[in-house]
Amino acid sequence: MKRGFYWIMAAQFFSSLADNALLIAAIALLLQLQAPSWMTPLLKFFFTVSYVLLAPFVGSFADALPKGLVMFLTNVLKLVGLLLMLFGAHPLLAYGVVGLGAAAYSPAKYGILTELLPPQQLVAANGWIEGTTVGSIILGTVLGGFLVSPAVGDWLLKLLPSAATSAHGAASAALAVIALVYVVAALCNLRIPDTGARYASQTLNPLRQLADFAHCTRVLWKDRLGQISMAVTTLFWGAGATLQFIVIKWAEAVLGLDLSRAAALQATVAFGVAVGAVAAAARVPLKRSLSVLPVGLAMGVACLALALYARGAMPDVQVAVGHAHIDLQLLAAGAYMILIGAMAGYFVVPMNALLQHRGYVLLSAGHSIAVQNFNENVSVLAMLAMYALLIRLDLPVRVTIALFGVFLIASMWAVMRWNARNMRERDWTRLIGEPRHELAP
Repeated sequence: MKRGFYWIMAAQFFSSLADNALLIAAIALLLQLQAPSWMTPLLKFFFTVSYVLLAPFVGSFADALPKGLVMFLTNVLKLVGLLLMLFGAHPLLAYGVVGLGAAAYSPAKYGILTELLPPQQLVAANGWIEGTTVGSIILGTVLGGFLVSPAVGDWLLKLLPSAATSAHGAASAALAVIALVYVVAALCNLRIPDTGARYASQTLNPLRQLADFAHCTRVLWKDRLGQISMAVTTLFWGAGATLQFIVIKWAEAVLGLDLSRAAALQATVAFGVAVGAVAAAARVPLKRSLSVLPVGLAMGVACLALALYARGAMPDVQVAVGHAHIDLQLLAAGAYMILIGAMAGYFVVPMNALLQHRGYVLLSAGHSIAVQNFNENVSVLAMLAMYALLIRLDLPVRVTIALFGVFLIASMWAVMRWNARNMRERDWTRLIGEPRHELAP
């Protein structure tokens, strides 16, 4: 890999680390303000909705400037959102500003990979980026929880200047530390080289940008490879966001875990995604990216099996390791969650790389990632809404999980049939990885 790629990885790690730590700090701040409980999930909504609303415009922004500079500017915008929260703005509004920065950051982060690296390295690059991101999610959540704990909060209040912590006490102290992480990410952004890629002048007319975005969306959905990879990544991110909540519900209802231990079980899924992403990076070249589709189907079967699991399915055995006792039930559940995560990471990373490559060939790096973000985050909002409806209808947890598994299986089966039909019409796999001028429509 080129040296610039490692600076991209470092910038992504620290930026994502700060994003996830900030979410925990924002939740702590809402609790400190005694905000109603329904505001907590709205933090994620305010953050995600920017990806949907700004999708027609962030691609043009990412292509208008060198992408390392775009990543720096958008990290600064995230920092501005944090500072708004630090100095008294409502957490929902401030976290929405952070979401604006994240939405504009994403097309540059992924788009620069297609500019910097040859097609044959894209799967490996995506594997490392996804693995780094998952690691930052886990560590960011841990960091946020550590910073908002009472003991650490009191210590930070004594250490930091009173001007930086006067608005909300201990929560403000956590925000001040997270601000330093964003600064580190911004400094890494400045080390990312200019790839030299330049695109046609970008229009500032919003109506023209909407029309261009609609055109780009049609181009990717009509392309035989683009439509398959888009369908899979769209399904994955919507399902992944829902799976976060399903794992917690399942752990509480079936294993009897409290929220903190259920959240730890949830982290094992993220660890599995990282393992699967790295495995895909090492084993799946871009030309064989479509071969991983059956793994997505297997993931649906594995999720469906969760509905059949009962607490008494295994002997309730406690194993002593030193002074600690390990519950074999929880160990088995954690291993199973890692398996589900690994399958998810293994099949989505090649699809992500294929979509980036086709988008770069047919459109431009920034525009194609913006289209991808729009579709994926519409899927996230839609599937979370469907999940919330099922919970609102008070369906049993097992029924909800079973419906989720059946949906995944049916969706992946339909995508595989769709891909088989495309392959019968033309051998598109031979085009993957060919030079740009040979792939142009």
